[in-house]
Amino acid sequence: MKVMGLLIALSFAAGSGAQQSEHDKIASGPFSTDELQSFRAVEPIDTHAHVFAADGFVALLERLNLHILDILVVDDMSPTHKDLSRQRSEAMDVVRASHGYAALCTSFDPYSFNQPGYAKNVIRGLDEDFDNGAIAVKLWKNVGMEIKDANGHYLMADNPVFAPIFQDIAARNKTLVAHLADPDSGWQPPNPASPDYEYYRDHPSAYMYGKKGVPSKEEILRARDHVLEQNPNLRVVGAHLGSMESDLDELGRRLDRYPNFAVDIAARVPYFEMQPRERMIAFITKYQDRLIYGTDVDYAGGAESSLGWIESVYANDWRYFATSDTIEYKGKQVKGLSLPDTVLRKIYHENAVKWFPGIVKPR
Repeated sequence: MKVMGLLIALSFAAGSGAQQSEHDKIASGPFSTDELQSFRAVEPIDTHAHVFAADGFVALLERLNLHILDILVVDDMSPTHKDLSRQRSEAMDVVRASHGYAALCTSFDPYSFNQPGYAKNVIRGLDEDFDNGAIAVKLWKNVGMEIKDANGHYLMADNPVFAPIFQDIAARNKTLVAHLADPDSGWQPPNPASPDYEYYRDHPSAYMYGKKGVPSKEEILRARDHVLEQNPNLRVVGAHLGSMESDLDELGRRLDRYPNFAVDIAARVPYFEMQPRERMIAFITKYQDRLIYGTDVDYAGGAESSLGWIESVYANDWRYFATSDTIEYKGKQVKGLSLPDTVLRKIYHENAVKWFPGIVKPR
């Protein structure tokens, strides 16, 4: 799920708020000078981005002192993501132009899983990407939610066809980024109050509600958990809070159960903002070693205004986690968490370095 589609509903107050009282002032827009200095100081890393053009974006990375993990996705329903070779070429151009600020997360084609020699061919391609610097591999939600076998059964992450691939990823000391399943609202009636309402409105193919014979979310996550159990040496980062954004207690139980499992927070900050402030501070503090910053920003070149909007995503996330400023989400005023520097450093930098070895290379 793209961050622009998810967060476009964010309704930030216009202007600097200079005409408002200090109590009512709502923080919004790109970084101020002081905010930027604080953000740069944590050496931030965004472990969930999709960037396929260097123009302007590399300058933004340098301005923010920001590293990114540039992720490929194989999706035959998307005109921009169905061609893995093209994505790889464009992303590698970004990596080469980034002066060390970008690293590659490769992927593989799950649609051909029933072809002879499938696992060997995938491993050959992944190993070539690893040799060329890729540090991670993306497994996307079309496994579990779209692809079927010849008998009409949905392909799940714990299908034996993937076992040699997972073993190779672990043997090469790389990380699996697993976006499996989606928010609960993907299986529920339309709800305009949901953070994902606009996404499913605009992407009906991903909307499971009302479709006959589709797997439940619980079934998909059970298969994901089975992979974690079968591959204790495989580092797995669950994208988008591991698709457990609506039940933080359940997410905590998974993190407690599987030491090889961490999650990124990409495009799920609105779910945090909907929770009571003290509850979020307690949850993040408890799992500060297993939460990794990400956004799901998507950039393929374009107007300078797009880059300004992307900077605003980083700035507003920072205000929520690092300050006690007031921000706004769907008409609700939310006070920032003002997390301690030690926790911020873990979420924004240290956890990414631990779970994605090689994401920051010596200069």
